[in-house]
Amino acid sequence: MEVTFHGAAGEVTGSCAKVRHDAGTFLVDCGLFQGGRDAELRNRRALDFDLRNIDCVLLTHAHLDHSGLVPRLVALGYRGRIFATAATVDLLEIVLLDSGHIQEKEMEWASRRARSLGRGLPPAPLYTVEEARASLSQLRKVRYEEDISPAPGVQCRFRDAGHILGSAILEIDLTSGGHKRRLVFSGDLGQPMRPLLRDPARVGHADYLCVESTYGNRAHRPMDETEEELVDVLRNTLQVRRGNVVIPAFAVGRTQEVLFVLGNLVRQGRVGPLEVVIDSPMASAVTELSLRHDDLWDDETRSLLAWIRKHPERIRVRFVQDVAESMALNDCREGLVIISASGMCEAGRIRYHLRYNLPRKESSIVICGFQAAGTLGRRLVDGARAVTLFGERIPVHASIHTIGGLSAHADQPALLQWLRQFGAPPRRTFVVHGEPTAAQAFVSAIDSQLNWPEVEIPVAGQTYRLP
Repeated sequence: MEVTFHGAAGEVTGSCAKVRHDAGTFLVDCGLFQGGRDAELRNRRALDFDLRNIDCVLLTHAHLDHSGLVPRLVALGYRGRIFATAATVDLLEIVLLDSGHIQEKEMEWASRRARSLGRGLPPAPLYTVEEARASLSQLRKVRYEEDISPAPGVQCRFRDAGHILGSAILEIDLTSGGHKRRLVFSGDLGQPMRPLLRDPARVGHADYLCVESTYGNRAHRPMDETEEELVDVLRNTLQVRRGNVVIPAFAVGRTQEVLFVLGNLVRQGRVGPLEVVIDSPMASAVTELSLRHDDLWDDETRSLLAWIRKHPERIRVRFVQDVAESMALNDCREGLVIISASGMCEAGRIRYHLRYNLPRKESSIVICGFQAAGTLGRRLVDGARAVTLFGERIPVHASIHTIGGLSAHADQPALLQWLRQFGAPPRRTFVVHGEPTAAQAFVSAIDSQLNWPEVEIPVAGQTYRLP
């Protein structure tokens, strides 16, 4: 068996692993590269292998850094099946069409700018809405804990990863010469004891393991401290400084968790009545979809939703669809909590809200998710005094708050605890989906605390033979 990591090796985005075994070849994830000047070029050069040899694709979840190249995969000629949990497939019907729309709109903007500067036109979009729509027909729904045979010689089980709705850990059994080897991909693991979703499933055995390390070098703040920090931001911004609170949030997962936390703070009386605006058509659709998949929620979430429905005067949640209504929000100078995508501030309506609120010392920007290197969100976290939006230099006078305790990713202690559930160490462990410092810190932690053999950070594009 051989595994080649085509992304998320020494970095966070672009998750895609190609597994070749005696009976064939399959992919685990097919994600976009995000952030940095070369992201578009890398996305165009990705999938540069013979797609005719791919038997199937297995997706861990619906975030674009794990699924965003599926339409391009299909447009380039892949005709096989793509397996994911039922909730992930439902989410992809929203996420991939939205991604295609963003690809088209950004290319339109780049074309207008190129014409105004007298330059040559940019290339076609990475993929279009119609190409994204066409790729949906190849998706196949899988239930959690269901054993499937997606390709010859492959047995697979999707297990709850607790990261976002539908996220999965993949247990893959490969049979060769009468011998069975288990390959486990953690996908993105959620932080235990967090709102909305169940904790990540226990995995007892793996011959070979690929584990994420997004926060492999740190521990999140306890939830009570995180909530108190958010309470201070809300009070100081909305009541004292009379500004707006702007929260860049991933439409899938983070928006719904932030809504839960805000609603819970109001229910507890720790903040006054709130007016919350969800300005993201995709986040609105995902939230509606989440309500339909209430079988995946925890009990606390069901209780809070019932309370919110009984007390609409305490927290007003408004979903904005229309572009004109979205633009009108920029005339509201105070009193709003605006949650908008994208979570790393790289595209979408959040960039307009930043354009109007970053220069205002009355407003606050709350960063509540991981910001990849090279993204606008990362520049804000790193203390940029000014940023460029729509070709205009925008000063940063708003308060920037990084509240990492709201992350949907497990921190180092939670990752180590998940690894401790294995009955025996894997023969070889690959630490993926982490920037170099985080991944290396996690490798060191596994070595010092678990004493596992053969733990390493794979090199992108390199093939590893697994006997």
